[in-house]
Amino acid sequence: MTEEDNNNTPQPTPFAIIGGEPRIRALVERFYDLMELEPGFSALRAAHGPDLASARDKLFWFLCGWLGGPQHYVERHGHPRLRARHMPFAIGVVERDQWLACMDQAMGDVGVDADLRAHLRTAFFQTADWMRNQAN
Repeated sequence: MTEEDNNNTPQPTPFAIIGGEPRIRALVERFYDLMELEPGFSALRAAHGPDLASARDKLFWFLCGWLGGPQHYVERHGHPRLRARHMPFAIGVVERDQWLACMDQAMGDVGVDADLRAHLRTAFFQTADWMRNQAN
């Protein structure tokens, strides 16, 4: 294989690296299970209301597309408009940091590749910080 061939070879998406829909579903399930189980995520859990079923599906659909797989969320709900859709919820530093810690623990628990996990931590931080609508 020549160097030129290497440059034209499509790189696997994060969706593919993680393992597709079954692994993303496992990640989302672990994320929400941790949110319910761990006292350190209590502010995050409180922000989600009593039933997490809809949130589990929406995060799964969103992550599939965001990570380079099928656009399930867009097909069902249109453009994610993340910030606008989250404006009704108070999201400050505590909620941001709990979301990030919960997702990082979930990624570790389901065995997300270390390099991808590091990349996703950065991407998740940028998105989560942008979602904040409270100063604290």
